This record gives sequence, structure tokens and C-alpha cells, in this order.
Amino acid sequence: MRRSLGRAPRGVRARERMEREPGAAGPAPAPLRHLREALRAALARIRDGESRESSETFEQQRFWDTLGQTFKATSQEATKLSLAFSRPPLPSAEDCQKLSEGVQNAVLAAATVYYWLPKGQGTTLRKMVRDATAEVVEGMIQLTDVILSTPLQSLSQEQLISTGSIWEACEQISHLPQDNHAAVLSAMAAYLGVVRDAVEEMEQYMCSQAQREDQDPYSDIMEDEELGSRGNRDTYWSEADRKLLSPCMGLMKASKACLKKLLGAVKVHGKADTPEQVAQLDDLADITNEISPSVDELALSMYPPMNQLSVRLNAAKLASVLKKVLEITKASHVCPPSEEGWVQFLTGAVDHNMDKIKDFTQSEL
Repeated sequence: MRRSLGRAPRGVRARERMEREPGAAGPAPAPLRHLREALRAALARIRDGESRESSETFEQQRFWDTLGQTFKATSQEATKLSLAFSRPPLPSAEDCQKLSEGVQNAVLAAATVYYWLPKGQGTTLRKMVRDATAEVVEGMIQLTDVILSTPLQSLSQEQLISTGSIWEACEQISHLPQDNHAAVLSAMAAYLGVVRDAVEEMEQYMCSQAQREDQDPYSDIMEDEELGSRGNRDTYWSEADRKLLSPCMGLMKASKACLKKLLGAVKVHGKADTPEQVAQLDDLADITNEISPSVDELALSMYPPMNQLSVRLNAAKLASVLKKVLEITKASHVCPPSEEGWVQFLTGAVDHNMDKIKDFTQSEL
């Protein structure tokens, strides 16, 4: 069937129907569509932008007070916008313009204050403030999308959820760490929680696997070489596999112990008074962020059917990360002589377990 020359493509027409002014026959209010585009542009700048270096002395308390005020203003503007489009009659074109300007000004003010935070205050802290600011903007974009695409009858569940998510995001400001020392502690505590869960999950699986094998009289029949069959290798560990479990768990437990000890050392000895101290804390946060993914990769390769070469490679990667964490720790201000003992002990533990894994997998090379 031939399409008339002046008719818009079907996808465009569908989008126009979705973005009609709620409950009306015309298109969606232009200010809202312009607001959405402005918010998307602001979000891109927040994610990619750098802090604005200034010769002025950074005033920490002024920064946090002002950022809190901009987040509060953004929350209030989100409430106004949501209420205005929660029931008939629709706001007039003039009111819609004012609402859109209020939201945009509040968001831009929050972004501007975020840029006040110089890199010298710490990249870990800046990332947390950036992520909190971006979450607010993302929530506002979602709310605008919902208003543009939902017919106006009553306050929809989706609109309620979107508005609530903005309130929650704006309230986060009161829970953000105030300096890089606190930011690094917060990050490391989160890493430790993930690694602790991974270790507990593997321990539970090994326990349940042992119980299954005790109940299965054929669990020791791992493969029938004469028939070329894999036997039970897809669900059980072979004797050779079991030898690898202990040193692999040793590395995983060393990861947990490393994060726990380092968290304690940073809490007691960590400072953010000088650029060198701030940079050292950032280095520790960056390298410890690599522990959890490496633990997960090793754990996944340990499940049956086990590929021993894959286990060896993943174990070597985790060991390398842990050795680097311990080296950076030892060279930093959080490791006075009183902390050197556990650093040396864990270095030896990592080497010991890795040597065992290499011995058990030598035939795979």
C-alpha cells in the first residue's frame, strides 16, 4: 500500500501519540520536551566533565551546605512538577514553562556546585558526589519521560515511583562522606561486604556438595576412560579438583582478610590532610576495587565441571591483585611499623597458596 507523501513514518506517529499532552488532543508541552533534552545534556556533562580548578581556597562546609540546599531545591521542584501533572486541569503553557525552568535551574545549580569540588579533595570522594548528582538528574529525566508518555487521569503508580526515587536520591546528600578519608572507608567497606559474601557462598556450596556426595553411592565414579565418558564430572569434583579447592579458598580468604585488615588500618591511620595522603588513599581505593571481580572470577571457575587451567589463570590474577594491594599498602601512610606484620603474613599466604595451585596444575600446561 502506497504511503502518502506528506504522512510521517509509522514510528514517528507512534512516538507523537505517546508524547501527547496528557488527556488532550495536541502534542506534549514543548517546555517539557525541551526540559528533557536539557537534562540529558546536563547528565552528559556531569558524567564527563572535570572540576573547575580555582585559586580560591576550598571551603568544605560551604560546599556541603550549598550542595544540600541545591538537592533540597531539586526535590521540591520535582514535587511541584509531579503534582502539576497529577490531575486535570493541565497547567497552562505559561505555568508549564515556569515549572520546566524551575526544574532546570535547580538541576543546573546542583551540577554547578558539584564542579566546585576540586580533584585535590580526592577522586574517590568526587566520584561519590558525581554519582549522587547524576542519580538525581537521571531520576528527573525518568519523571519527565513518565509525564510525557502517560495519559492524565490520576497520579499513576509509575509517576509516584519516579517522584519517590528523586526524593530518595536527593536525601542521599546527608549520607555522603564529607572527605576522601571517609569516602575511601565507605568504598572499602562495600568491597569487603561483596568479598565476604562470595567466600560464604563458596563455603556453603562446598558443604552442600560434600553432603550430596555422601548420599550418592556413585559419586566416586568420575569418568569412564574406556568409554570416553565424562561420567559425573559435570556435577562433582574429581580428586584432582578437590586438591585445588583448599589453596583456592586460601586465596579467597586472604582477600577477605586483606580488605578487613586494610580497612582497619585506613580507619586508624588514614588521613586526608595533604595532597600525598589524599592520593595514597585514592590509590588504595582503586586497587582494592579490583579484588572483588577477581574473587568472583576465581569462584566461578571453581564450580564443577572444573577447568583446572582456567582456575590457575584466575588464581594467578587474584594473587597478582592482592600482591599489588599489599605493596601499595606497605608504601603508604596507613602502614606504620605496627601494621607491617599482617602485610608480611598475607604476602606469604598468597605466595604459599599460589605455589600449591601451580604444583597441582602443572600437568595442564
